[in-house]
Amino acid sequence: MSQLDLKLQALAIGSLPHNDVQKAMAVVKKDFSEIPFFPQLTNINKNEDMIIQFLEGLPSFLPSNIENFTLNSESEDFFSDLEEFFSDYEEIISDINSEKLEKYGISKNFSSTFGEFEKFVAETKPHYAKAQIIGPFTLATSLTDQNDQCVIYDETLKEIVVKLLSLKVLWEIKRIKQANSDTVPIIFMDEPSVSQLGTSAYLTISEEEVVSMFAEISDLIKANGGISAIHCCGKCDWRIPINAGVDIINLDAFSFAQNLSIYSEKVDEFLQNGGKIAWGLVPTLDSSALEKITLDDLIEKFEKSVKYLTKKGIDEKLIIDNSLITSSCGAGALNEELAEHAMDFVFELSKELKERF
Repeated sequence: MSQLDLKLQALAIGSLPHNDVQKAMAVVKKDFSEIPFFPQLTNINKNEDMIIQFLEGLPSFLPSNIENFTLNSESEDFFSDLEEFFSDYEEIISDINSEKLEKYGISKNFSSTFGEFEKFVAETKPHYAKAQIIGPFTLATSLTDQNDQCVIYDETLKEIVVKLLSLKVLWEIKRIKQANSDTVPIIFMDEPSVSQLGTSAYLTISEEEVVSMFAEISDLIKANGGISAIHCCGKCDWRIPINAGVDIINLDAFSFAQNLSIYSEKVDEFLQNGGKIAWGLVPTLDSSALEKITLDDLIEKFEKSVKYLTKKGIDEKLIIDNSLITSSCGAGALNEELAEHAMDFVFELSKELKERF
């Protein structure tokens, strides 16, 4: 990764509230032309929900029953579906150009914007382009089996989840590279649920287990020319994604910047090794705060966030050189005007900080 290319760049998280594809893409072109992304627009199609969007190709999963998030391992077709899935996986992993990859991609019925995103990458040839998947821990704790148990507690079903998301990643990377071979894909794993690891709901799930899930996908992203990232909008044990080898960690720095400093020793090592912190400073999760906040307030937030780490002995230049700017989370729950205001803030904050540093 190049420090000069990513230093204080603006990145988007994923969701927007728009019900018109061209209006959503206008936001991408205006505020994220240097690192474009494909927006998730649930107001157009519920299949663009951050979980649902990545379920195509899941063995024995019925799209007609999609809101139940159920994977039925006792269905008649499960074992034949499973055999086909693992066979496809092995073929695709050994050859990303396998025709079988397409059936594990994101169809037009599950993304209204990916095609427009590809066109924009092909036309503008950006150095980077950003795509996202649901994180494996979040998906494995959202899906249940026929007995209403989270699939993360079943080794086979958990493996299916990780490998399905691995195929989604390969598909995204391939499509970005087809749009422009020189564009570097940045692939985010959106992991809101990992903030709950260690609570009573998930006491029996070890950190090592989650690290392994993250690492499998992160390693695959990097092996295929991409940059791997994890987004969590709650308090998180940031040692977990760092230990998994991701390149970028993305936190809600508006609400939880100080939480990162708890792991300062690990964060220092991460930055020394070229890791990046994407600071989610624009408060998309708090509309009243967003309506009142100014650019000067956000700059002050950034400086305060950095100071939490410098007070723990981490070099300020090291932090800033390896910083990016995002919103605290996706903007899909806001109205269109406020969401566009938030995305403008991400761009303006990035621009202002680049000029200062």
